[in-house]
Amino acid sequence: MGIDFNHLMELLPDINTAFIQTIYMITISLIIAVVIGLPIGIALYVTDKGLFMENRAVKNILGFVVNLVRSIPFIILLVALIPLTNFLVGTTIGPTAASVSLSVAAVPFFARIVETALREIDKGVIEAAIAAGATPWMIIKDVLLLESRSGIISGITLTLISLVGFSAMAGTVGGGGIGDLAIRFGYYRYDNTIMFATVLILIILVQAIQIIGDLVAKIVDKR
Repeated sequence: MGIDFNHLMELLPDINTAFIQTIYMITISLIIAVVIGLPIGIALYVTDKGLFMENRAVKNILGFVVNLVRSIPFIILLVALIPLTNFLVGTTIGPTAASVSLSVAAVPFFARIVETALREIDKGVIEAAIAAGATPWMIIKDVLLLESRSGIISGITLTLISLVGFSAMAGTVGGGGIGDLAIRFGYYRYDNTIMFATVLILIILVQAIQIIGDLVAKIVDKR
């Protein structure tokens, strides 16, 4: 039941490959989550009742779609999106294929975090900008994003940590990465050494992401 360090050294190339695959998956998914999720989160906020772009239809439709995707457990979403994944990347296995499901799961998750971060802004600041004649785009760019930048960065950190967990789950269907390595070598072969190594890597990775994310959030928080 102990850790065989000689065996661990033999598996080091596989561990390095799996780690790189994990970083690749979560990086692609995070970029897509921010690029798509940020405007969705902003739209969810500014179209709410009493805001400067109030639109009940847009708010309800966006809210329904976001909640719909978020209500589906990731492992089920992973399987349900196999046809879409195959259509987009031409395969259903590997880190690139797993990135499709990871991105779909991350976008609504991050959108809700952005909406929550924006709700923490003092509405007096928004009202002052409107009174000064600022356009909706100016309010979004110079008020909302500026005032909520610390919360959004914390949201990126939280999304990234969630993606690490999701990427490990993607290993159950051949998604590659640390999770795939743990399943194939650790679980199926009852290899305690590889299980210990993969768990340790995931713990260190999550801790590093949290520490860096908290540090950046504090630096940009000018309140």
